[in-house]
Amino acid sequence: MSNRYAVILAAGQGTRMKSKLYKVLHPVCGKPMVQHVVDQVIKLNIKEIVTITGHGAEMVEQQLGSSSKYALQEEQLGTAHAVMQARDMLEGKEGVTLVVCGDTPLIKHETMEALFKHHEELSAKATILTAHAENPFGYGRVIRNDMGMVEKIVEQKDASEEERKIKEINTGTYCFDNKALFEALNKVTNDNVQGEYYLPDVIEILKNEGEVVTAYQTADFGETLGVNDRVALSQAESFMKQRINEEHMRNGVTIIDPSNTYIGADVKIGSDTVLYPGTIISGNTVIGSECVIGPHTEISDCHIGEGTVIRQSAAHDSHIGSQVNIGPFAHIRPQSDIHDEVKIGNFVEVKKSVFGKGSKASHLSYIGDAEVGKDVNLGCGSITVNYDGKNKFLTKIEDGVFIGCNSNLVAPVTIGEGAYVAAGSTITEDVPGEALSIARARQVNKENYTQKLNIKK
Repeated sequence: MSNRYAVILAAGQGTRMKSKLYKVLHPVCGKPMVQHVVDQVIKLNIKEIVTITGHGAEMVEQQLGSSSKYALQEEQLGTAHAVMQARDMLEGKEGVTLVVCGDTPLIKHETMEALFKHHEELSAKATILTAHAENPFGYGRVIRNDMGMVEKIVEQKDASEEERKIKEINTGTYCFDNKALFEALNKVTNDNVQGEYYLPDVIEILKNEGEVVTAYQTADFGETLGVNDRVALSQAESFMKQRINEEHMRNGVTIIDPSNTYIGADVKIGSDTVLYPGTIISGNTVIGSECVIGPHTEISDCHIGEGTVIRQSAAHDSHIGSQVNIGPFAHIRPQSDIHDEVKIGNFVEVKKSVFGKGSKASHLSYIGDAEVGKDVNLGCGSITVNYDGKNKFLTKIEDGVFIGCNSNLVAPVTIGEGAYVAAGSTITEDVPGEALSIARARQVNKENYTQKLNIKK
C-alpha cells in the first residue's frame, strides 16, 4: 500500500452561520465538526495530516493539537488555492492524498477507506467521492462514460437539461495521486466569475492529460452533508444523534426514546444499561453495564461503574462507583469520587468530595471539600461549611459516623470513627471517635410567655 496523506480544508469563515465561532468548530453531538473529521481520518493509517486554516486558525490548532500539521490560507481564494497551501509539506512525495472538507462531520472512515481502495485498485490519478441525491439541485453532477470512468464534473449553473437529471453528485471529497495533484494545481487558473481557484478544475486538467479519473459512490448521501448554516448544522446533529444511538442499541443498550436521548460521540456504555428520555450524556463519559440513567439526567465526563442508578440528576467530571443510587434532583459536581453502594438522595449537592463505600446522604445536604469514610450516615440538612469567604477547608468524616439532621460541620474539622453528632449541632472542633457531640443551646420552655406578648386579641 502506498503512503497516504490527508488535507483537511478548514479555512472558510462560514459567514452563513452568522456566528462569532469559527465554522468548523461548531459542535455536532458535543464535538467540533473538524474534530469529527480528523478522528475518522486518523483511523486510515495516514502518514501525514495537513489542516488548512484561515479565520480562527489558533482556535482550530488548539482544538486539534498535535494530531495534524497546519498551513495557513491567509486569503480565501478557492479550494484549489487552499490545497496549494500544503505544497511545502507534501509536494513531490510519492503516495495518495485524501482531500476532505472540515465541515463534513458525518463522513465515516469506512467510506474514506473504500475510496482509497477504489483509487488504488484502478491506478487512478484522481477519484471523486460521489453520492446519489434524490434532489441534486445545487450540486455538481458527475458525468461518466460508458466504461464508468468520469468524463467531467458539471456545476448546476453550467449543466444542460439532460445533465441536470443526473442524480450522482460530487461530495467534495477526493483522492489524488499526490505528485499529479500538485503538478495539476500549478495549472489551475481563476478565470471564472468568482475569480477563485477551484479544486474540480484539477479533475479536468488530469482528464485532458489522458489520466485515469474515477468515482466511488457512497451508499449514504447523508454522510456527505456539508454544513454551511444553522439549518444544515441541525440536520447533521440529527443524523449523528441517530447514528450514535443506533450503535449503542446494537451493542446492547436500551434507549427508551431515542429521539429524546442525546449521547456524545465519545461516550461508552455497557450492555443492559437503560437510558430514559431526556438524558444527555457527553464528553468522555464511560458507563458500565446494567445501569439505569434518567429520565432527565445530565452526565458529562464521568466514569460510572455497574448497576448504578442516576435519576433526574446532574453529574460532571467525577468518578461514580457500582451499585450507587443517585437522585432524584441531586448534583454531583466536578472532582467527586463516589465509591460503591453509596446513596446520594434528593436535593443533595456533592462537590470535590470522596464518599466511602456504603455511605449515605439521603436528602437536602451540601457536601463540599470533604472526605467521607465508609458506612457514614449524613442526616437530612447536613452541611459541610467549607468556605470562610476567602479560603476553602477540608472536612473529614471517618468510617461509621452518624451525623444528625440539620448539622453544620465547620471546616477544617474531623469527626472521628464511629462518632455521633446530635441533630441541630454546629460543630467547630474535632469530635473524637465513638463520642457523642452536642453543639446547641439547651432547650428552655417559658410557660405562658405568649400571653405577655399580647399577640392574641
